[in-house]
Amino acid sequence: MRYLLQRIAFYVFTAWAALTVNFFIPRMIPGDPVKSMLSRFQGQMSTEAIHSLYVLFGINQGESLWQQYLDYWRQLLHGDLGLSFTNFPSPVSEVIGSAVWWTVLLVGLTTIVSFVIGTGLGVVAGWRRGSWVDGLLPVTTFLSSVPYFWLGLVAIALLAGPGSFFPSSGGFSPGLVPAFDQYFIGSAVQHSVLPAATILISSVSGWILSMRNMMVTVASEDYITVAHAKGLSERRVALSYAARNALLPNVSGFALSLGLIVSGTLLVEIVFSYPGLGFLLFRAVSAKDYPLMQGIFLVITISVLVANLLADIVYLMLDPRTRKEG
Repeated sequence: MRYLLQRIAFYVFTAWAALTVNFFIPRMIPGDPVKSMLSRFQGQMSTEAIHSLYVLFGINQGESLWQQYLDYWRQLLHGDLGLSFTNFPSPVSEVIGSAVWWTVLLVGLTTIVSFVIGTGLGVVAGWRRGSWVDGLLPVTTFLSSVPYFWLGLVAIALLAGPGSFFPSSGGFSPGLVPAFDQYFIGSAVQHSVLPAATILISSVSGWILSMRNMMVTVASEDYITVAHAKGLSERRVALSYAARNALLPNVSGFALSLGLIVSGTLLVEIVFSYPGLGFLLFRAVSAKDYPLMQGIFLVITISVLVANLLADIVYLMLDPRTRKEG
């Protein structure tokens, strides 16, 4: 319990530091966001109208930096992330909410599936060295070193194009309205096949290699020899003794993978113009949409911290040593 409380205190402090940095980064970027937005529109605006935009976007030029910082935290505690410049007058929370499910469903499910498949194959490869799974290691070593986006470009070049079943861009067919019906869901699944396959192929290889190497290391430990000497079944020794301990390093890696769902596949979403948070962040940076960038960075920060906290909780369940009071 003490270990868990210490970890929670650490993550609370880390969240405060990250959110503080998130406040200062947009204000350190050269340029004026309101003037940047006005430059994209034709015509002139009065001084009063321009001043109203500064107030509307929460940029009070007469306030001190400390007062802006306090206002920033007050807005966060009320769930107010401001207004998006590029999607005006839509709130940032609404813009992020419309994109987050695309990323969660595509990258989240793909990450979980790749972890389960890769870990399972890694256990077999490490426990039964010399089996057919070991023959996949040269291929998995190559694929794990290939970036997601490069596989995406290859997939588009080879599989997408006129008359192909696989679309090369977008999240659904033009003209469809997002809804829970067979037409939209079928189109969304069709558009997600290629980006999901590129993420799955590249990430599952890394899980196989890491789990296989850990299984080889654990298999030589004394407690594995003792378990065999007790007459325990091969399956029980492999799963309850070897795999359980070999899984611990992969748990933290899996937590980081979940936490980096938003940013880790940014280039994949850009390559496929997939309407997720990664592609939304790319558009926000290109348009200097500071409130939207700040909101997405906030989502990334919270997701990474929550994922690591969950990893610590899983460690408590898997490793009895972490439950000992210091």
